[in-house]
Amino acid sequence: MSRFWSDQVAGLVPYTPGEQPKIADLLKLNTNENPYGPSPKALEAIRAAAGDSLRLYPDPESTALRQGIARRYGVKPEQVFVGNGSDEILAHVFHGLFLHSGRPLLMPDISYSFYRTYCRLYQVPYEIVPLANDFSIRVSDYTAPRAVAPAGIIFANPNAPTGMGLPLADIEAIARANPDTPVVIDEAYIDFGGESAVSLLQRNDNLAVIHTFSKSRALAGMRVGFAMAAPELIEGLVRIKDSFNSYPLDRLAQAAALAAIEDDAYFDSTCAAVVRSRERLVQRLNDLGFEVLPSQANFIFARYPGMEGADLAAALRARHILVRHFALPRINQFLRITVGTESDCERLYTQLVQIIGAQ
Repeated sequence: MSRFWSDQVAGLVPYTPGEQPKIADLLKLNTNENPYGPSPKALEAIRAAAGDSLRLYPDPESTALRQGIARRYGVKPEQVFVGNGSDEILAHVFHGLFLHSGRPLLMPDISYSFYRTYCRLYQVPYEIVPLANDFSIRVSDYTAPRAVAPAGIIFANPNAPTGMGLPLADIEAIARANPDTPVVIDEAYIDFGGESAVSLLQRNDNLAVIHTFSKSRALAGMRVGFAMAAPELIEGLVRIKDSFNSYPLDRLAQAAALAAIEDDAYFDSTCAAVVRSRERLVQRLNDLGFEVLPSQANFIFARYPGMEGADLAAALRARHILVRHFALPRINQFLRITVGTESDCERLYTQLVQIIGAQ
């Protein structure tokens, strides 16, 4: 611990992302990156934007991109907020929407671990709500009357790392049971089988939906995310942004994201390919004796009853295949496995057969 650190830094436990090692012939199935490249139109837009204009600051409001997102999702531009990846959006949400006189934020015990990191960073009180035994979100845990209204509610849908989704009727029930509480739905993986809660925004002004270009749009390297909500919530996020960084998205990122959001044909075809590979992989792993949770994401969450999760992850790593293992209560026997191309899935399956057979 450095004597130069502020008091808060010493107590932080930073988020740990999936590792990015430099290993030859590596198959990365640990960070849920899209196995297919970005839209060719996005790459063309990046090349076109990489000119003399880079000496100028980008549009601080990302006007064209916000308009493109609004067209795509049937909302108004003033209902759209963009930022440097959905993680930055989430940071502004925690800072701008969840601090209310010591009232707790509600979130699942098994979900995106960055939520707890942000709670520590921004000193947001929180209450952990356990998932059911089947790893589903119990709606009643969030709709039951409370003596004190929560400061906020947040969960990923589909959830991470389980991949399980919650129906829109349940999301709306939660929002309506907490009319004075921001309810934030993190939809990083929604495009691989879920139904977006953006359709609920018109009649639920306390609801916010967060998306990323990193997964279904295959732009993880560009760092673009966005939120959609009532203008009142968006204004709060803008106030935070403009007190922190008025220019979060550079010119290349804005150009790439706009081109990607407008290329529906490429988006639809690549998402469909991931879903097909996921369904085939789930069936094959079930046939091997794996337990696989129902997934609406571009990953699966699975365990093999005859082998420790950490041991199985290590065995795959020895064969140059990375998956994500969480050494956490309730899920330490599971592996989160990104769905790759058909050839990626075949390589994974072949190695799993050999590992299991060698026991």
